[in-house]
Amino acid sequence: MEQQRIGSSSKPLEGAGFDPAFIPGLSSPVKAEPEDAKPAEEAEESEETAEETAEETAEVTEPAEAEETPAAEEASAEEEASDGPVFEAADRRARITADARGVRLRLDEEACEFRWDEIGAVETEAPRFGKRFTITVHTPDRRWYPIEIEATARSRFKEWETSLDEVLDAYFEEGDD
Repeated sequence: MEQQRIGSSSKPLEGAGFDPAFIPGLSSPVKAEPEDAKPAEEAEESEETAEETAEETAEVTEPAEAEETPAAEEASAEEEASDGPVFEAADRRARITADARGVRLRLDEEACEFRWDEIGAVETEAPRFGKRFTITVHTPDRRWYPIEIEATARSRFKEWETSLDEVLDAYFEEGDD
């Protein structure tokens, strides 16, 4: 099996060949004002027009219409997905959810989502000792995304495997395309 590296193992190169500012006087001095900054007159004009448009929209705003907000659309999508089996496991840092929409992994502030057609395999591993249950999502392009969930008790491992198997049986199709 091929090893997947996280981050770069090489150090960034330094020197005049890669950074002209490495040698003082070689590059032109930095401008005091950034390029994207507007002149003072234009900034005042844009603030005035922003205030005018804000006043106009406040006057035009009517009571809530029948349009769905993104949160309402997401809630309706979750209701549709709740018809079949759902697998959820979480601890203080990590969370995995598998349902009709696919598999979603979350660790701290990082998250990723896989539709069922983007998944090549889902692998589980229960440790011989300890309480960290590992679930790995494999993609067809030979990438894998492991996540470890800390269980409150080792007895949860069997429950989680059974629940995940139900979801995989319902939604995951091993393609012989």
